[in-house]
Amino acid sequence: MNDTPPSRLELLRFARRVVVQQATAALAQLDRWIADEQRRESERRRADEMRPPPPEWLVERGLNKSNLVAVHAGECWVAARNDRCVGASRAQALDALRRQVPACPHCRPDTALGFLE
Repeated sequence: MNDTPPSRLELLRFARRVVVQQATAALAQLDRWIADEQRRESERRRADEMRPPPPEWLVERGLNKSNLVAVHAGECWVAARNDRCVGASRAQALDALRRQVPACPHCRPDTALGFLE
């Protein structure tokens, strides 16, 4: 057996091998994180592309779902918080307004539709 302690040069070379090994492992971990994030971004982009466009008009239903409460524009911030709103065509929104369903006072769909009472 060799009982002589390692030289300073041998210790430095050993330390370098350890640092290279740790750096290689850290870079591999970072590369995995980058690949995972790229995959997630790609999935989000694909989901956004596949999502149907928001409806142009919304009709808000009452709690019993048979009566109509209000007509909204498709991007109305009030309707966005309401799960009782369903998409409607232009004709359906105009028909609801003709049947005296109130227009949302925030997004004013009656004005956008050109509906005059």
